[in-house]
Amino acid sequence: MGEPFLPGLKLSGAFYWEAVRPLLDEHFPRLPHAAALIGSGSEVLGFDDAMSADHHYGPRVMLFLDGVQHAQHNAAIHALLAERLPFIFRGMPTNFSAPDPTDNGVQLLELIERRPINHRVEIFTVRDFFVGYLGVDPAAALAPADWLTLPQQKLRTVTGGAVYHDAIGLEAVRGRFAWYPHDLWLYLLAAGWARIGQEEHLMGRVGMVGDEVGSALIAARLVRDVMRLCFLMERVYAPYPKWFGTAFRQLPCGADLLPVLQDVLHTGSWQAREGRLVIAYEALARLHNRLGVTPPLPEQTRNFFGRPFRVIALHGFADELLRAITDPAMQALAQRPPIGNLDQFSDNTDLLENVRLQPILRQLYA
Repeated sequence: MGEPFLPGLKLSGAFYWEAVRPLLDEHFPRLPHAAALIGSGSEVLGFDDAMSADHHYGPRVMLFLDGVQHAQHNAAIHALLAERLPFIFRGMPTNFSAPDPTDNGVQLLELIERRPINHRVEIFTVRDFFVGYLGVDPAAALAPADWLTLPQQKLRTVTGGAVYHDAIGLEAVRGRFAWYPHDLWLYLLAAGWARIGQEEHLMGRVGMVGDEVGSALIAARLVRDVMRLCFLMERVYAPYPKWFGTAFRQLPCGADLLPVLQDVLHTGSWQAREGRLVIAYEALARLHNRLGVTPPLPEQTRNFFGRPFRVIALHGFADELLRAITDPAMQALAQRPPIGNLDQFSDNTDLLENVRLQPILRQLYA
């Protein structure tokens, strides 16, 4: 039998403390640094399993140095580890294959018997990592347009993961991204309600003319919008699509809402979909009122301008949230239709992942 699967965050921590740290202490004593596993990867989210071990998985860790120490010691530390790390750690090679250019740069574990080891102890400065991964300087003040073009899936992975040691302030930098500024959060909540208001009446209208496929498609979009709004209300960043439902199940409201939303997706008629969506809409209204960010609003659905379709957003949740904004920069955005942040108007992976597009996207908020 093979070794039991060890989640990536635990493997990385063990690798740092048992293999990497002793070498640093011996050859670079008292070197201020941080050690962590943050950024991309299912293991950073804590959702990896045995299948995840088929790519990028293995003994790896990230080291962070300040700018001066990085310039002086980066190459020497990399070479030291290539020559002194064990070939095997916890039953796995510490050597990785070269990035596969035909498979998004995937690296696989590769057993070798000669050095140097092509290890994955990556060495950064804190600034260079955040600029490269998020596209913003962590030492600079973040404008609303900066926040609004940062994908939640990336914010979750820089504030999640694990920090095993920190002597240079990595945790303080991560703390800057822990959650949105208050008025920007209100704006995102308003945009979430606005999205629901754009389509909640269409699901039944499409179904009424016999287009159950179209009705089901709109219902599925509404389910996703409900879930996104729940993440915002619970002040939790949403991950990328593969783990979106898994993370939703962990929200405090997830246990009650998930069965309702599953019924929306599985039922065969628009009337049944609407009945379950009404339950979800009214739960959202109760969650909103518990936040206390606007005057209490009705928690029951109503007909859509006399048509027989039950809706909730007509009660004015988005408008009340926008009225609650007091920050001048956010008030200017609140005067326009609330398109929300990058996640709320696009799910295109290349758009979400490519930091070089962010200067262009910021113009949407100029």
